[in-house]
Amino acid sequence: MSDVRAAVAQAIEEIRRTFEACGVEVHPDGSGGAVVVVRDIPLGSPFVQDKVWIGFHITYQYPYADVYPHFTNGDLARAGGGGLGSGFGGATFRDDPAIQISRRSNRLNPATDTAALKLLKVVKWMKEQA
Repeated sequence: MSDVRAAVAQAIEEIRRTFEACGVEVHPDGSGGAVVVVRDIPLGSPFVQDKVWIGFHITYQYPYADVYPHFTNGDLARAGGGGLGSGFGGATFRDDPAIQISRRSNRLNPATDTAALKLLKVVKWMKEQA
């Protein structure tokens, strides 16, 4: 993966290992970073979708820059109806309708806060939105 900085390539490999049952797409951004889409992430309750995709941009400043924001299916919906609530908003991702998930890391520690860990936290947070 010579199109991305070494730290970004390492982050992508960690994402592949952490989400090995999911498909991981990588699109180098031309600046040493990459746009990543992880497909078939198990979700379920409290949402209608059993599986979702989540996409995000790992910039060339990684690990010193937060991996933020994350995006998911534009048709994300709660089981039983109702709005998505705070932390979610309408957006586009790679020219497609998407829902933006706003979960900024206010105390980023570049030594421990990896892109894979951030994605795990985002998925956990989504599942806790009862």
